[in-house]
Amino acid sequence: MRAQVKPRLGRADVLTLLRFPLAAVFPFAPGPLARLAIVAAAALTDVADGLIARRTGGSRWGPVLDPIADKTFMATAFISLAGHGVLHPLEIAAVLLRDAVAVAAFVGVTILRRPVALPARAGGKAVTVCQILTLVALIAGSPLARPLAWATGAVSVYAIWDYGRAATRPATRSMRN
Repeated sequence: MRAQVKPRLGRADVLTLLRFPLAAVFPFAPGPLARLAIVAAAALTDVADGLIARRTGGSRWGPVLDPIADKTFMATAFISLAGHGVLHPLEIAAVLLRDAVAVAAFVGVTILRRPVALPARAGGKAVTVCQILTLVALIAGSPLARPLAWATGAVSVYAIWDYGRAATRPATRSMRN
């Protein structure tokens, strides 16, 4: 029986790609309601593309496009809101910590030509939920924005540890044999 070849781009990727224009328009949104609508659209495309990819089998580019789209949107949104002075630069760094480490890891494994395929993990999904909640709190002017930023940073530290553990686990097992 022949293995089915995944398409380069799939239906889920169309939704993933929508996060790039959403990121581009976010800094120019005229007010809080428009920003909240953009965050809601980005969150919905993130959830929907995952559901569609699981149902249809995904594509070859999806596992790379999805995290790039997520990180682009989050970085753009938080950096554009950083100018409002609600969060300290360290809090912005805490919120984006997991994304910065993920980008550095991706660059590192690409340079070393040692690709590691890691499926989404619960910690990573929790960081994304925390980032969205922090964005909503920031846009709404909630006093919870700062505590949520630090909570997001804490969850990010856990997610980084968890992904690191998962990435090194197969190498550890093969070294024992």
